[in-house]
Amino acid sequence: QVQLVESGGGSVQAGGSLRLSCAASGRIFSINTMSWYRQTPGKQRELVAVITRDGSTDYADSVKGRFTISRDNAKNTVYLRMNSLKPEDTAVYYCNAYMLANGLGWLEYWGQGTQVTVSS
Repeated sequence: QVQLVESGGGSVQAGGSLRLSCAASGRIFSINTMSWYRQTPGKQRELVAVITRDGSTDYADSVKGRFTISRDNAKNTVYLRMNSLKPEDTAVYYCNAYMLANGLGWLEYWGQGTQVTVSS
């Protein structure tokens, strides 16, 4: 079974830092774009950061200069380093990846989500 498993969420005070990790496992042949999204109750899921296989990145304006996305292709893992956290960063963070796996062709996969809570 192909899956994405996030870790690293938690509670932190404003100004603090966290690092999220997301590891892909299963019969994976290739991973293209990997991304982090976040969602708060009553709102749509929003894109936070994206990284291509060759390392090109893009960020939501709200996190530029504070968050850094990176990946380790050998470990099928994507990371999100979050610095200078603000209460408005509080959300469930989801990992997303386009993967060629299990002989099924290119499909979009989601992790189960990890809670990040920033207190003022």
